[in-house]
Amino acid sequence: MHETRILEFKETITNTFLKTVSAFSNYDGGRILFGIDDDGNVKGLADVKQACLDIENKINDSISPQPNYTLEIQNNDKTITLTVESGVQKPYLYKSKAYKRNDTATIEVDTLEFSRLILEGQNIGFEELPCKDQKITFEVLSHKLKESIQIETFNQDTLRTLNLYDSVNGYNNAAGLLADKNHFSGIDIVKFGENISIIQKRATFENISVLDAYEKSLDVFRDYYQYEEIQGADRKRIEKIPEAAYREAIANALVHRVWDVESQIRVLMFDDRIEIISPGGLPSGITEEEYLSGKISVLRNRNLANVFYRLGFVEIFGTGITRIKQRYEEGLKKPGFEVSENTIKIVLPLFEKNLNLTEDEKTVYKILSKTMLKSISEIAPYVPFGKSKTTQLLKEMGQKGVIKVEGRGRGTKYIIK
Repeated sequence: MHETRILEFKETITNTFLKTVSAFSNYDGGRILFGIDDDGNVKGLADVKQACLDIENKINDSISPQPNYTLEIQNNDKTITLTVESGVQKPYLYKSKAYKRNDTATIEVDTLEFSRLILEGQNIGFEELPCKDQKITFEVLSHKLKESIQIETFNQDTLRTLNLYDSVNGYNNAAGLLADKNHFSGIDIVKFGENISIIQKRATFENISVLDAYEKSLDVFRDYYQYEEIQGADRKRIEKIPEAAYREAIANALVHRVWDVESQIRVLMFDDRIEIISPGGLPSGITEEEYLSGKISVLRNRNLANVFYRLGFVEIFGTGITRIKQRYEEGLKKPGFEVSENTIKIVLPLFEKNLNLTEDEKTVYKILSKTMLKSISEIAPYVPFGKSKTTQLLKEMGQKGVIKVEGRGRGTKYIIK
């Protein structure tokens, strides 16, 4: 047994545990086990009943407002488990300071995080706060609404219906994000060449409507990951990466990111993949497993999500990750997801159809996919079998239509179709 972000050990009862009570109350809850050392060994407490009273008195006297917790005596009356629930009256303070867990340590929150806790305690999101710029226009939003849902008139009542305006506070931050011009950061796109030292394109879309930034990012995507193939008298559009998956990833990044930090959504485009990195980790109240499985969705920006939903850009019920996975159901490679405290990264690989390759064929395929064009002598050092078997595997992959052969003799090269 080891300490985690939601589990802490205390061999004795000192005031230091009160910082962790603050942290658990402010975020996702957790447990503190008293009578257990840092290595998880049971040491026991001399008088568990008195220890319970001491813990209860310390919490009641030192944490404000009153947190929700329970105490339970365990291990044959040797240890105490303090279970602290995530509270709704945030922030929970110890000596006028709020705390959070950073892996297995408890640290004081910074000014920005403290402000977020205050808003959360009032059930207010950053997007609902008054926008600092009240002289804003909505030509892009008006056009999109008329185009998507055939709205006939666009005026202040429309904005009020979308929860973007009220007569007391004026336009909120969600309205600012959707305005034609604003002070918010947006999307920064870099298309790399053969390596990260070669930049083919750099495009930054900021201080404009997020709807406009969304569309412009799609234009860049289409330039590099779509092309037309002439088949007889017809033209067929080929997608190297499913556009639907990219749309979902960008829309989710815009809707679920934190907007109170001046940080761009970063889109890194490579020949074999796209990486989309969104500022802000998971919202409070959802675990990584729940996020990746699509079991639950917590909207960080409810009003912005509502507009994206009405325009058909996202599903309001948080099915974005599931829908991205579905686009790759028949693919050899699957999308990747990385969650950290401050970012969420989605990796969209080139779509390569799974043609029922054997494990040995997949090994060769992975080597080929790194440069797309190789000879037997270049492949052999990286596979666990000889040249003759490698040659046979390549032949079988050719028969399956996965690769094609270029050249003859020693100059023979193999390329993924």
